[in-house]
Amino acid sequence: MHALPFKCLRPAPDKAASFAAPPYDVFDRAQAKAYVKDHPDSFLAIDCPDTAFPDGHDMYADDVYTKARELYLDCVQNGTLIADNATCYYIYQLIRNGHQQTGIVAACAVDDYLDGTIKRHESTRPEKEQDRIRHIEALDAQTGPVFLAYRDEPVLDVILKGAMSGQPLYDFTDDEGVRQIVWRVARKDATDAIEAMLERVPNAYIADGHHRAASAIKVSQHKREQHPDASPNAPYNYFLAVLFPSNQLNILPYDRVVKDTNGLSTKEFLSKANAAGFATVSGPSSELASPAQRHDFGVYVSGSWYTLRYQPTEAEEHDPVKRLDCSILQDRLLGPILGIRNAREDPRISFVGGIEGTKALVSAAGENGIAFSMFPTSMDEVMAAADAGKLMPPKSTWFEPKLRSGLFIRPLGAVSAKH
Repeated sequence: MHALPFKCLRPAPDKAASFAAPPYDVFDRAQAKAYVKDHPDSFLAIDCPDTAFPDGHDMYADDVYTKARELYLDCVQNGTLIADNATCYYIYQLIRNGHQQTGIVAACAVDDYLDGTIKRHESTRPEKEQDRIRHIEALDAQTGPVFLAYRDEPVLDVILKGAMSGQPLYDFTDDEGVRQIVWRVARKDATDAIEAMLERVPNAYIADGHHRAASAIKVSQHKREQHPDASPNAPYNYFLAVLFPSNQLNILPYDRVVKDTNGLSTKEFLSKANAAGFATVSGPSSELASPAQRHDFGVYVSGSWYTLRYQPTEAEEHDPVKRLDCSILQDRLLGPILGIRNAREDPRISFVGGIEGTKALVSAAGENGIAFSMFPTSMDEVMAAADAGKLMPPKSTWFEPKLRSGLFIRPLGAVSAKH
């Protein structure tokens, strides 16, 4: 795999804590606007420039992307963002509640994505891709790192540990209680060693950021068409990423809520679920039902919790996507029993990220809905699906903690910034 050091535009050390922001795609429009109001100096104002406009304004209008560039250049000119002239890797560590993960910030080759060395497991939506394409083009920079995982390389861990012995570039705790620590690796023998070890990594897997990756690739392909004689090392032939060992990653459940029971009483729903292969192993109960193992599903309906257990068929067990709990729920229950045929587009279904917890499902379901608490997908399951060249259902994984945006910006063209 080709993952190179790069010249970075990054916040000044005294600005990093206030400038770094959660990724744009964890917010809806109202939430993003509220966050920017409370954090006016944060990168989210650049990442979601529609927050500067009235609610009724078209969030994809030309002036929105013009605003993103204006805010970005303001940060360059006022010294919030500074240029690192050296070609560097950065080591990015996140720590919360005893969990720790340490990644390498690098520029990954577009060709590695195109030839399948970097594997994906989710489909993308054209309108979301187009938004990020226009954002990259407006800033002439990549701003949101793609979250990649790789199978563990113990020697690389040793090299990184040595590089982390020095003084961190940044060290702060964000609003979510995640300690964010960054080290800069500029010494050539160290960057050469990291690059050589990454060359040994056979594959990387997109954990989070499928739209950011797809958008960067499409910008690259467009520029290749415009500049057929350009160097293979042109900046647009690489994209910003953070690579983590897969054994360090933490995946939380991604739960489901359906607004109604498709006209079924609780008794009728449970009867149909049992007939579809879901055995009722507990309930009704007022106690939260959080699955303790694969193929168990907590169900909240009519004010009570139940636990359903599914025994996959042999064909399902041998398919890396069909054996996933999110697939089983969709294929066996949400589709045929509750009428949710397209989970990506049906307005009756919503998704609750694992960090919100099972308690959030009770209020989300209300009196008339039905909620499902899930056992989290494992990283091994993600990689197995990607290795098979298959796509997982939407909202299959919730990685936590999320990477902060704004700490690392990779300009594609010249930018005049302080050093």
